[in-house]
Amino acid sequence: MTASAQTVTLPPGAGPILQPLRLDFTPLPAATDRDWTRRAIGVLETEAARSPDTPLLTLDVPELPGIDIYLKDESTHPTGSLKHRVARSLLLFAICNGRIGEGTPVIEASSGSTAVSEAYFARMLGLPFHAVMPRGTSDEKVAAIESHGGRCHFVESSKAIYAEAAGLAARLGGVYLDQFTYAERATDWRTGNIAQSIFGQMRGQRHPVPDWIVMSAGTGGTAATIGRHIRYRHLPTRLCVPDAEHSVFYDSFVNRDAAITCERGSRIEGIGRPRVEPSFIPEVVDQMIKVPDVASLAAMRVLSRRLGRRVGASTGTNFFGLCWIAGRMRDAGRAGSLVTLICDSGERYRNTYHDDAWMERAGFDTAADEARIDAFLQGGPPL
Repeated sequence: MTASAQTVTLPPGAGPILQPLRLDFTPLPAATDRDWTRRAIGVLETEAARSPDTPLLTLDVPELPGIDIYLKDESTHPTGSLKHRVARSLLLFAICNGRIGEGTPVIEASSGSTAVSEAYFARMLGLPFHAVMPRGTSDEKVAAIESHGGRCHFVESSKAIYAEAAGLAARLGGVYLDQFTYAERATDWRTGNIAQSIFGQMRGQRHPVPDWIVMSAGTGGTAATIGRHIRYRHLPTRLCVPDAEHSVFYDSFVNRDAAITCERGSRIEGIGRPRVEPSFIPEVVDQMIKVPDVASLAAMRVLSRRLGRRVGASTGTNFFGLCWIAGRMRDAGRAGSLVTLICDSGERYRNTYHDDAWMERAGFDTAADEARIDAFLQGGPPL
């Protein structure tokens, strides 16, 4: 609602000292605006209350004696990925900041998973949803967005999604949620977050405080939440962020340069960016590793075989980073626990990363790296 200023003149008081008083004020917003906000927040809070927490799985690797490996399985969310938490937080953040009201079109720039989750919540709230994404986004993600009533808009380059999403929001009179800017601030890093869940689920384990948590970066928001929570709780746990091959986060971390950009987009959907996103907070990261794409995809396939179900490529990046750390712990004779995340299900990539013909056309041959990872997990040399 557009408010217009109004002026009122109060009558003078009794006596020569008091003068007429003029006050400028805007009219009160309609009660229905606040009513919709209250109802919307209630819908999102109810959804969170009825959704169970995601499980913390153990991965049995006898050849790593004294090192316990845990996988936080975010694929069990109603929308199938880690981004379920982020999407709810982003919508709450925008609603409570007064940016979204009844019927406001919601727009996001995404490589898929965030948009799937936001489309789910937008439909719940009766809001039109539009996703701007690279043309190479998996068909499974596009279908999931559309199944929740969202509309997909494609761009040729991952660098073009920001401007197109902002422009689309302007044309539609909507709100660009901008996960890349707001993911780190929309989530409360003190309580009610994924880090608190991990540490709570680790209670009672042989090594209840993880030596390391390994989490790759897309927006950087989840890594920021974990790193901040570790510091808030005064924990000795360290945070490792493995980065995709065609991404600038690693180079920015090493050079402490937030202005670095890359022309080529990441080939690992969901992580890696051509620019340093505002939600990436390098000061809370202890270690970064640059992981070749072929190694991420090899680790994805190795872990999928060990679990008996498919995981996504970003989970492969996470798992490779965890194995890299585990090898150094083993060779140093150190015991402890390691935690990483299953970001989403590999079923979203059955026609891409899990399809041998697609992998061959894309120029990926993971055989040697799969053999190397398998050998390490069977007691061989570190990665």
